[in-house]
Amino acid sequence: MYKKFFGLRENPFNVNPDPRYLFSTRHTEEAFAVLTYGIQARKGFITLTGEVGTGKTTLLNKLLDWLHEQSLATAFVFNSRLNVTQFLDFMMADFGIACDTRLKSQVLIRLNQWLLERYRAGETAVLIVDEAQNLSEQVLEEIRLLTNLETSTEKLLQIVLSGQPELEHKLNLPGLRQLRQRITLRCRTYPLTMEETAGYIQERLRVAGAAGAPIFSPEAVEAAHRYARGIPRVVNLLCEHALISAFVDQKRPVQVGTIDEVAREFDLHRIDPIAQPVETPGPTGENASLMEALQNLATLVDRLRRPS
Repeated sequence: MYKKFFGLRENPFNVNPDPRYLFSTRHTEEAFAVLTYGIQARKGFITLTGEVGTGKTTLLNKLLDWLHEQSLATAFVFNSRLNVTQFLDFMMADFGIACDTRLKSQVLIRLNQWLLERYRAGETAVLIVDEAQNLSEQVLEEIRLLTNLETSTEKLLQIVLSGQPELEHKLNLPGLRQLRQRITLRCRTYPLTMEETAGYIQERLRVAGAAGAPIFSPEAVEAAHRYARGIPRVVNLLCEHALISAFVDQKRPVQVGTIDEVAREFDLHRIDPIAQPVETPGPTGENASLMEALQNLATLVDRLRRPS
């Protein structure tokens, strides 16, 4: 409807977690480096946490694209409201592991055989669980037990748990202390800063085909950041509806008043702000060595992905 008016090929603010639209910030680059390093180094357990709408699933989809490029076996569990049997069924099906029985002991034996076959072939298997804050304690304990599938030196299954901050609270429960102790790497997503929001909007417009005259005024971008509190999903909501309103009124570029109207429609002026990331001193000691390793790995991966 409005794409031709603004010179766009597609909707730039679709809420689907399309990895093409992943906007790179220092925090997303660090999180992606932690995820890829942890998997390649067979660290076993990694958690990715962040507020609602800060791009966790989009980052996971980018990770899945990268894993598929490396020809690694993956299972992606996106529905976390499952019991233990349902969870194992979903995981086995997504890995493509045939099993003639649903008896738990036999399922685990078959999974262990399959993982050993992958390991002997020099391959890595990765289980990714999204919305992990909704997992029951029973399922989380079952996931912990999956890390017992190992050789004398390495974990056979690499596991990524992604979820909202409630996941961190759940992992602090006394009954899950064994699982918490097995988490070797943690990473987070954060709300965008004002500068990042401006870049985020511009990048999404570019990917969608925008060229030439600005589509949003600087004041409109500032208002979008303010109302969204830096949450990318809310920025998408504001910007998409603002484009529709501006098209109806035949106004270009989108002005701050249009953003104000959309924000009032969704009561965004009533929402309390979410804390921005706090800058902390640089890592030291073992953490510094880990960050250096992550940076070196990220550089190597980037070189390998470049066309020769």
